[in-house]
Amino acid sequence: MFQPDFFSLEEQVAPAVPKERRRPLDLPAILERLTAMCERPRYSFMVLNLIAQASAKTGSAGPYVREGDQHIPVRDWLCEALVPVAQRDPRRLAITDKVREELKAKHALPTDREAADRLVQSEVRRRIRLSGRTNVSRAVSELVRAGFVRRHYQGYRVDHQNRGAQRQAVYTVTEEAMQALHATR
Repeated sequence: MFQPDFFSLEEQVAPAVPKERRRPLDLPAILERLTAMCERPRYSFMVLNLIAQASAKTGSAGPYVREGDQHIPVRDWLCEALVPVAQRDPRRLAITDKVREELKAKHALPTDREAADRLVQSEVRRRIRLSGRTNVSRAVSELVRAGFVRRHYQGYRVDHQNRGAQRQAVYTVTEEAMQALHATR
């Protein structure tokens, strides 16, 4: 498999959206391209909007986003911002039941009902955060492929296109996508 950021936007978008059907980028064009190129276009659109919000001042989101007095890695920030979307998801309810059963089996569930609920919800949130990081990464890869985001990794020693060596992701919304998103506000 190849890393899509190494190839031109023309090569990436061409198979999905024929050149004669492309129009200047506006919100409907963003949605059309996401629908053509993404497995989960609505989720990818939410991620794109959050990245645009986080990158509004500098043009890039990451490697850390300031949340109050804390600096949170951008993927974790995106994941936390998207947690409310999973509140009513049946899978979340199934995870809650599974966690409760696992804690009961280990005899790690407190007898106090409120403390037990807090412990279960904490573990559920941790598990959702882990799977959410994967979902965010997948959505960003689709946004890169669609030509709306550029990604690189920043950190220990030098910036690089590939992750590893204690590098953190940095996402930059393309100027064209940023203008299209801001035109709707």
